[in-house]
Amino acid sequence: MFDRLATMGDQPPLSAIENPTTQPGYKPVHMPMPTPQPASYSPNSLWRNGSRAFFKDQRAHQVGDILTVTVNLNDRAVIANETQRSRENKEDSGVENFFGKGKLPVMNSPLPTRIFTADSSSSSEGKGNVNRSEALVTNVAAVVTQVLPNGNLVVEGKQEVRVNFEVRELIVAGIVRPEDIQSDNTIDSSKIAEARIAYGGRGQITDVQQPRYGQQALDVLLPF
Repeated sequence: MFDRLATMGDQPPLSAIENPTTQPGYKPVHMPMPTPQPASYSPNSLWRNGSRAFFKDQRAHQVGDILTVTVNLNDRAVIANETQRSRENKEDSGVENFFGKGKLPVMNSPLPTRIFTADSSSSSEGKGNVNRSEALVTNVAAVVTQVLPNGNLVVEGKQEVRVNFEVRELIVAGIVRPEDIQSDNTIDSSKIAEARIAYGGRGQITDVQQPRYGQQALDVLLPF
């Protein structure tokens, strides 16, 4: 709130370009790794076993290298559930004849036709529907922040674009295999493991679209 008051009437500031590994919350990735295999060379050969190319590979392969992530999300989910249940119970008991007599002995009173009568019924009905569709197509450059022992690369990229008083943010992070990087140094977002993709923004329009702090607090605290 105080940041908004300090920048009232000004354009939202852009974040400074900084080392991602020094940012608060950054944690190196630790994954189960196979036993490292030392590089081997065949006698009288210039080719190293396991090398991807004879000449220098221009694709990202070490910390600090840059590659382009092609974000192409087109997800759709449709779920429909319906449940119906009903139950009806009825109990009825009575005495109409007592050893051939229509009246109780000694008391000489008519027999009750209904001694116990009970009935119950219950029903329930539930319906649920989910219809979600998401689409996002864009590109973002990411930096290799870590090389895992098995050669996989940890990448992280952030992009900010300011238009008037609104800043659009795009964040991409995850783990990629060097073999999945294309010859033009690009990789599709579907081939990123542990992918974290965030697309949003901040500014005057975003503030108007959000409920006030008091309303958000009441939504959390009120039990009804």
